[in-house]
Amino acid sequence: MSTTIEEVRARQILNSRGNPTIEVDVYTIDGFGRASAPSGASTGRAEAVPFPKGGVKEAVKKVMETIAPEIVGLYADEQEEIDMILHEIDGTENFENIGGNTAYAVSLAVADAAADSYGLSLYQYLGGSMNSSLPYPLGNVIGGGKHAFGRATDIQEFLVLPVGANSFSAAVEANARIHRKLKRILGEMDSTFTGGKGDEGAWAPNISNDDALEALSKACNEVSEEMGFECRMGIDVAASSLWNPEKEVYVYERDGIERDTGEQIEYILSLIDRYNLIYVEDPLHEDDYGGFRELTSKAHGCLICGDDLFVTNVKRLEKG
Repeated sequence: MSTTIEEVRARQILNSRGNPTIEVDVYTIDGFGRASAPSGASTGRAEAVPFPKGGVKEAVKKVMETIAPEIVGLYADEQEEIDMILHEIDGTENFENIGGNTAYAVSLAVADAAADSYGLSLYQYLGGSMNSSLPYPLGNVIGGGKHAFGRATDIQEFLVLPVGANSFSAAVEANARIHRKLKRILGEMDSTFTGGKGDEGAWAPNISNDDALEALSKACNEVSEEMGFECRMGIDVAASSLWNPEKEVYVYERDGIERDTGEQIEYILSLIDRYNLIYVEDPLHEDDYGGFRELTSKAHGCLICGDDLFVTNVKRLEKG
């Protein structure tokens, strides 16, 4: 088999939110790969620039006219070399010239083509053909913040993690059951709830953060009993969206509360303790390394995740 890249194509498509994004096809002598680039509604200040000036159409042009000539003829299984070429073509730290989404789509399409050339699924190619383990899926079941409208919760995502599941399919089923049960529970709690959803499919009720956690706790307990394994809860605070840099406080508009850094840390710790949270993402704003360090040292048994803090940036990861 040969992983030599013969052709690279790119086109504009619509993502799950109906917004334009880029899709890339990579053809090797013995394989084919395709990938598109997602994008978030709530993004960190330090994240890579998604597209170059000119948007998706300019990104497509750069793939066809600039990137393709540089990687055609190379081996698709030389992933590190191709990724380095993408960095060199761009020439900036944040992919300002070709766009981070452009680089992502090209890189993943190359990996997909290499996998196909070897007759493997992408997950087997990346993780090893003998690797049979998968991470637990985090299910986003109640949405607020920038993922919803109106008087939704200030916390952006309320998540469920079926930690006791013995298979990925069982974990997915548990997530789906909890999502379905929440529709009934939220309807009982919020008389104005009509089954509306945010742009990621999570329910978007008109309730407080605490009420959302109570509803999710009830649904998790019911499904845990039904399926015979534990389902735990998590949250994505997306705290950079709440942070007011001038006043140096986190503004919870829905709840009518402002919290300074110390109060925010104590609030998150109280939620972890009260609801036995196993996962908390972006509990503090994206440049508060000290606050993340303090919270991590105190939040025993709960994973504190920095998404907007690290934004898959090597230098920020090293600093953290």
